[in-house]
Amino acid sequence: MSILRFLGLETDRPAPAAASPADAESVRRIAKALDSLGPDSAKRIAAFAFVLSRVAGADLKISGEETRRMERIIMERAGLPEEQAVLVVEIARHQNMLFGGTDNFLVTREIRQTATHEEKLELLRCLFAVSAADDSISTVEEGAITQIASELGIDRREMVQIRAGFRDQRAVFKKQP
Repeated sequence: MSILRFLGLETDRPAPAAASPADAESVRRIAKALDSLGPDSAKRIAAFAFVLSRVAGADLKISGEETRRMERIIMERAGLPEEQAVLVVEIARHQNMLFGGTDNFLVTREIRQTATHEEKLELLRCLFAVSAADDSISTVEEGAITQIASELGIDRREMVQIRAGFRDQRAVFKKQP
């Protein structure tokens, strides 16, 4: 199931190829893990994780450190046990790889419409934290965060204030070898 379908924002896109039995089992495990959450909570967590994975994958690779940081953030912010957080992050990463290019704006638009301003700012802090997990926020990751901030309706001044807390991890300020 695409993140859009999960969020109730279906598009007219052909369905992906049939899943293998192993993939089907993974989807069942993830669905079961999220069954205990109400539909609104599950949607919010899924959208949050999707946007985190969007930034982690902006430079076309998601490091182990970034994955662990996303899992930790999901555990802390969503109150999920580690097993559920790992599953949520894993599905978000795969969904982003499969549908990221077309779903990115639609997912952030959904967050823009449903989240409070403070929740949006907290998401922005989390995006910087994920991209800084490997101690370097690449210019590509920073560009993705700036784009997301704009899509969420966060004003540039607020984005710059949050970014300032990650100055030491920004690649533009690191000495090049």
